[in-house]
Amino acid sequence: MIQLKDLLNYSNNVLEIERFQDYCPNGLQVEGKSEVKKIISGVTASQALIDAAIKEKADVLLVHHGYFWKGEDARIIGLKYNRVRSLIDSGINLLAYHLPLDAHPLYGNNAKLAEILGLEIAGSFPSTNDAVGMYGRLKSPMSAVDFSKEITAALGREVLHIGENSEEIQTVAWCSGAAQGYIEAAAELGVDAYLTGEISEQTMHIAHENGIHFYAAGHHATERYGVQAFGEHLASHFGITHKFIDIPNPA
Repeated sequence: MIQLKDLLNYSNNVLEIERFQDYCPNGLQVEGKSEVKKIISGVTASQALIDAAIKEKADVLLVHHGYFWKGEDARIIGLKYNRVRSLIDSGINLLAYHLPLDAHPLYGNNAKLAEILGLEIAGSFPSTNDAVGMYGRLKSPMSAVDFSKEITAALGREVLHIGENSEEIQTVAWCSGAAQGYIEAAAELGVDAYLTGEISEQTMHIAHENGIHFYAAGHHATERYGVQAFGEHLASHFGITHKFIDIPNPA
């Protein structure tokens, strides 16, 4: 058992939350018990994940997508009320880390994607203080269609590919989630392909006109790994229990 304040201070420091200009508050979003024995982690703090955390008798729910996003209704009503009430009634602390958990070089979504897909990391992009994407290369060149198959097998999700299947892929940029807007920054790097979670209507045209392959592998599918890795690290570091719960999402 550890104190929540110790877990929170450690997590905030490791993930360097002060470095990021984010769309939501990072760290503790809903306060609960002061002592922590068990962490449940998941991608999004949905009601289904909260209910699972309650069933598991969690003290902390650690997520990538929490609450209080910029531009959303600030009132705690409707779905948000039900979720927050469930957390408060059960004494579960909600810890959420968004961009810091995309960017971390060891526990971040993009670092874990590189590990899962066998990508060698060369650097981060775009060239900003809070760059969250990465670029590098495959260990061995492969055809674009074979890379599609590799992604599909690794993530368990049918990938959408824009480009000629027979062309060779060696250099890749990637950024988990809804980062299709980074495709032009990826093209400026001169890489063969760009991988992210989602696609927009204009993405296909941008890919074709820049001569870059584009892969959309799912927002949820590309962001399951960072929160899981960080939860495991916290459990090991503090000698407490952790369990990752995946609430399937086709988006």
